[in-house]
Amino acid sequence: METTRGAARQRTAAERRRRELLEAADRVVLRDGPKASMNAIAAEAGITKPILYRHFGDKGGLYRALAKRHTDALLSALRAALDAPSERRRRVESTLDTYLAAIEARPQVYRFLMHPSDDAAPVPEQGFDVGRHSAPLLRRLGEELGKVIAERVDLGPDSEQMARIWGHGIVGMMHAAGDWWLGDRPCSREQLVRSLADLLWGRLADAGDLPGGPGF
Repeated sequence: METTRGAARQRTAAERRRRELLEAADRVVLRDGPKASMNAIAAEAGITKPILYRHFGDKGGLYRALAKRHTDALLSALRAALDAPSERRRRVESTLDTYLAAIEARPQVYRFLMHPSDDAAPVPEQGFDVGRHSAPLLRRLGEELGKVIAERVDLGPDSEQMARIWGHGIVGMMHAAGDWWLGDRPCSREQLVRSLADLLWGRLADAGDLPGGPGF
């Protein structure tokens, strides 16, 4: 019994230490954006780089942990927007705005996750490939959004497959349009939200809620 309690305490301590290191990494990313390095993160946490490697393996492992942390928060916010008690068009706009507001509020975090090898950054650390790491992040968002649509909207035959297609398509649209908008700022966030909602609205406006589902 004592051995079990000791192992549980060790796990709790390790999880707490991992959270502390991720918070230190977040501070460096907020300051340095795509130029955030393992050396800077280790210094911020007050440890050596080998200790940081012990917790995350390499920069790819740290990236995945940070991506999960921020993706979890974003998905929670998107679900809240989708579940808000308002009419469907307003919820579509609110969901789009939630995504855009998130990347606007923390552009350095967004750029670290999506563009860590930008020209403004130094040569990427050996073995780190942004495409290999960011693609699963976008895929996860697409799958999760597809599940939300499948739970709520009646798309007729093959509704589940159609919901997955829509989920990945909407995420791709949000990512591409948001990336362009964050870099160039060609219009207001409100205008971009309205324009993207207009693009989505055709079939979605006509589809009924799924019987027994939470509604959309």
